[in-house]
Amino acid sequence: MIDNMLYNDYFCILANEKIQRIIQYSNFNSQTMTHDFTVDNISEIAEIFGVEAKKTGSVYRFSLNKNDTKIALEIHMGLEIDEKKTNIVSVYSQNVFLQLHNCTGIVTSNTLQQVTFFGKIGGQTTGLIVEKSGAVNMYANVDENLLSGDFTKLPPEIMMCSVALSLTESLDFEGFTFDEES
Repeated sequence: MIDNMLYNDYFCILANEKIQRIIQYSNFNSQTMTHDFTVDNISEIAEIFGVEAKKTGSVYRFSLNKNDTKIALEIHMGLEIDEKKTNIVSVYSQNVFLQLHNCTGIVTSNTLQQVTFFGKIGGQTTGLIVEKSGAVNMYANVDENLLSGDFTKLPPEIMMCSVALSLTESLDFEGFTFDEES
C-alpha cells in the first residue's frame, strides 16, 4: 500500500514550491498557444541541473550524467510547421526517447531539483518531468480535473500524476480566445 505520509510530504513541498515559484507565463505566445523560451528560461534550467546548455542554432542541449544514468534534454525553439511556430522538448537516454510537442509552460523547482515541461490542450495536460538526477517521468493526456481535486481520494495509480502535475494548474486558459479585446 502506498504510504499516504510520503504523498502528503510531497504535496506539501509542491504546494510550498507553488507559492514560492510562479510558472513562466510571461512567455506564453497566445497566437501559437506555446511557450516562447527565453535565455532566462535556459539559464534557470541550467541552474536547476547544475550544467550549462550547449546551443546549436535554435536548439539548447543539456547533458545530465549522474552515476550510471545519462540523458540528454533538448529544447527545440522556433520550429515552423505549416507556417506555425512551435517548440519541442526531447529527452534521449539509452532506453527511451520522449518528445513533448507544443510546450505551453514550464515549472522549475529548486526544492525538487526538477523541471516540468507541460502542454495543455482540450482539458488535458501532458507533463514531461526531468530531474537533476537524470530521472524522467512523463504523464500524458491527464484530465485537468484530476489536477485540482483531492488527490488523496484517487487510486494510487493516478495519485502520483495528480500530485506531480498539480503545479501546472496555475496556468489558466479558461475563457482564452484569439479575439482581440475591444
